[in-house]
Amino acid sequence: MTTPMTNTMKHRRERAPKIVINADDLAHIEALAESALQRNPALANRLLDEIGRARIVKSARMPKNVVSIGSVVTYRDETTGQQKTVTLVYPEDADIAHQRVSVMTPIGVALLGLAEGAAFYWDTRFNQRRVLTVIGVEQPSTAEDARI
Repeated sequence: MTTPMTNTMKHRRERAPKIVINADDLAHIEALAESALQRNPALANRLLDEIGRARIVKSARMPKNVVSIGSVVTYRDETTGQQKTVTLVYPEDADIAHQRVSVMTPIGVALLGLAEGAAFYWDTRFNQRRVLTVIGVEQPSTAEDARI
């Protein structure tokens, strides 16, 4: 026998995880989102929504376990159980062959600002909703690494 889900339980499951964005990246990310409004309004609006709900922090106060530009992120697809490791980058540095994912992709928008342990959803290009869990975040060791 299953227990019906209450409205409070549904609301908790649908609540987006808290996110943190590095103040040093904010202007660039906002500009990318605004320039994408004509080409890909759904993605641009989702990124702008994420920026709007984010806590913006100075670089020196950015938690090490939070995904930012240049972070190496390992996440698990809860549907398939598969794990994947990618680096979150700006579009000009994206290269899927080297696991460099642009912040201007659905998965990039979903990863931005999340802490280890956070579960989130993203919609694939084929309108499939997936739940992913961040299981590890590593920060680049130098400023040069962060740009790659």
